[in-house]
Parts: sequence; structure tokens; C-alpha cells
Amino acid sequence: MNLTHLDENNKPKMVDVSDKEETTRVAVASGIIEVTREAYDAVVANSAKKGPVLQTAVIAAIQGAKQTSTLIPMCHPLMLTSVKTDIEELSELPGFKLTVRAKLKGQTGVEMEALTGVSVGLLTIYDMLKAIDKGMVIKNIQLEKKSGGNSGDFNR
Repeated sequence: MNLTHLDENNKPKMVDVSDKEETTRVAVASGIIEVTREAYDAVVANSAKKGPVLQTAVIAAIQGAKQTSTLIPMCHPLMLTSVKTDIEELSELPGFKLTVRAKLKGQTGVEMEALTGVSVGLLTIYDMLKAIDKGMVIKNIQLEKKSGGNSGDFNR
């Protein structure tokens, strides 16, 4: 198998996508943060000392998706047309599930943008709650589905 981010001399390179067809591409990723009951209750009651945790995490997830190419070395800077988020309260865990959907019309996929958005959003929740709970666990960050492009669709 040839790795697309290495040239013939085994040097890192950014893939040339200039000859690829422009298509609508969508990726959905998700992840979970497990917190203590005390931290969960503070978020749900909107009483965390640092402010509105979930609203801040949504903004961070969008910002993370938009900044992916500055964080991941071989990612192309993309003109995203949409970044949508959803946060599900998981009372039984306790914790939260963050889902990010990234979309564009372009020559390369948006999987990394969706995954980065989830990661940054969950890290923001961690940052805002660490005074209450230092034992939080971020887990199951994964691509749920993608569409568009030569490699076809993917559904977990």
C-alpha cells in the first residue's frame, strides 16, 4: 500500500488534489466525555464557574473544525460551507456526547475537520470543568459517516 503523504523518496508531502473532481462532501464525527455526577449537574444547571459549558463547547467545536489545517500538518485549508453540532446529555453515564457535521463543496474530504471539531469541543468541556472533576475521560472519538469523493460513502 502506498501512503499518499509520502513522496517517492519517502519524504512527507501534501497530496495534490488539483485534478480531483469538486463534489459535495459531508463528514459526521462524534465523541463522548465522561464526567462525575457533580460536574454533570453543574453543566445541566448552568452553574459552572467558568460559564455556559455546552454553549462554549459548541463554539469551540466550530472553531476547531475551521482551524484543522493549522493543527494537522498535511490537511488542506478548506472553505467549509457548514459546521453543525449537537450535544446529547447522557445522564446515565454521566457525561455528554458531541457530534459535529462538516460540509463543503470541494476536492478533498472533511473527515479531519469533523474529528477535530469533536476533539476541540470535548477538550473545551474538560477545560471548563477541570476545577470540579480532574478525572474526566474523553473517549470514542470516531468518524460516524462520510459522503462524497472518490472513496465513496462510509457509514459506521
